[in-house]
Amino acid sequence: MKDRQLTVTILMADDDDDDSLLVRDALIESQLPIELYIVRDGEELMDYLSHRGLYTEVSKAPRPALIFLDLNMPKKHGLEVLKEIKTHPQFRRIPVIVLTGSSAEEDIYNTYNLGANSFIIKPGNFTSLVELMKTIKKYWFEIVELPL
Repeated sequence: MKDRQLTVTILMADDDDDDSLLVRDALIESQLPIELYIVRDGEELMDYLSHRGLYTEVSKAPRPALIFLDLNMPKKHGLEVLKEIKTHPQFRRIPVIVLTGSSAEEDIYNTYNLGANSFIIKPGNFTSLVELMKTIKKYWFEIVELPL
């Protein structure tokens, strides 16, 4: 196992409070030492990354090691946000996992065409979500070398 930072910052963009809480609980259950930051829409996600609006203090918006992105959000759709992230010179290296309820082939193709690192359909139950978070922990934080 590789030496890793003690706490991992994950940024989650999802407008569904229940889904956000379930992911937070699943991350805790998977024993991943995380700081989970949650934004509710695509505009807020870009504000967080760019340190604008509510996120001007860097300490309140640390650079994420990983982004969980829902597609169907208000104000700015997940595909628009993904395109912005992956074409921005400072943000494009941040891995983006699309974590969504959609299983539409068009969404899958579009997200990969825009540079998503993974497309995952939200599991239907908490046990499966915990297993997913354990798998994400193993792959993204124990196997893969992430850019700083």
